[in-house]
Amino acid sequence: MKKFINIGNKKVGLDYPTYFIADIAANHDGSLSKAKELIHYCAEAGADAAKFQNFTGETLICDSAFKKIGNISHQSEWKISVLEAYNKVSIPLDWSSQLKEECEKAKIDYFTSPYKLDFIDKLEKYVCAWKVGSGDITYHDAIKKMAQQKKPIIIATGASNIEETKEAVDLAIKFNEDVVLMQCNTNYTASKDNFKFINLNVLQTYKKLFPKVLLGLSDHTAGNSTVLGAVTLGARVIEKHFTDNNELKGPDHKFSMSPKDWKIMVETTRELEQSLGIFEKKIEDNEKETVIIQRRGMRAKKNILKGELITENHISYLRPCTSECLPPSKNKLVIGKKARNNIAKDDPINFQNIE
Repeated sequence: MKKFINIGNKKVGLDYPTYFIADIAANHDGSLSKAKELIHYCAEAGADAAKFQNFTGETLICDSAFKKIGNISHQSEWKISVLEAYNKVSIPLDWSSQLKEECEKAKIDYFTSPYKLDFIDKLEKYVCAWKVGSGDITYHDAIKKMAQQKKPIIIATGASNIEETKEAVDLAIKFNEDVVLMQCNTNYTASKDNFKFINLNVLQTYKKLFPKVLLGLSDHTAGNSTVLGAVTLGARVIEKHFTDNNELKGPDHKFSMSPKDWKIMVETTRELEQSLGIFEKKIEDNEKETVIIQRRGMRAKKNILKGELITENHISYLRPCTSECLPPSKNKLVIGKKARNNIAKDDPINFQNIE
């Protein structure tokens, strides 16, 4: 796996803190001031970046086709057409400089998912990374164009198979080595049943198939259990939707993380990162005294006279195991030996007082 990449002024990789992306997505509800507020809320909650989505309904949605199939999946709850819903939360390009400036004030990174090819050139000067949404994993023209910008490219793989994933990764790597590959499940219903479809073990598959990329998780489930599992398996970029209120109406509020839950997620992840530690098994500094007070040591069960042959009946195995004691695992080296001097009851038995 690639050692690290730079996103903004942060190093992201296995040996560095997990990088958290707050996807504000549609949760600005069409309001620039609300978008700015959310930037500061997510920064205060521990996000490293605020991510937006740039599209126009007409260049992303075929209105007549959606009307034929009807509103399905998470869109089934929408009271307006898919085109209307997307247009309602479309971000004007002229917001970009203000959103970038607000992220700088909040001291977090700004980037976006561009859903129109010419947006990539127009947005390039504002972003420090690109995000390819799961729905565009087969839109190779966009992946190629983003990768050619030579900024980190984050690819989500929801609702895709391994062949489609491989094609996208291989294409991106041709032009850019700074690739983050995100396991993702693109069900936005907030159902608790979704946990069984997250398949975090896919990260292990990605690790084997794509050793040159960093791993991540783009997640839409509640809580932080999937995040902790992903980080344990090597993910170092986490993306979740972010809102200030899950009760608000809108396509993304329901399954997004609140500031309180986001902060808990980041804090528990930082605890996990410390807990993962090293691969070497050893006695750690903070448990060295425990070796003494919890381990058993060999001691004289009764007075032993000089020259007396030591048997099992002469030995007790009791805590503490001070440095003068032999551990019980060495008893076969003691039994059958003679006492070199008198050993009083409860005194340690060691190689210095046997022969």
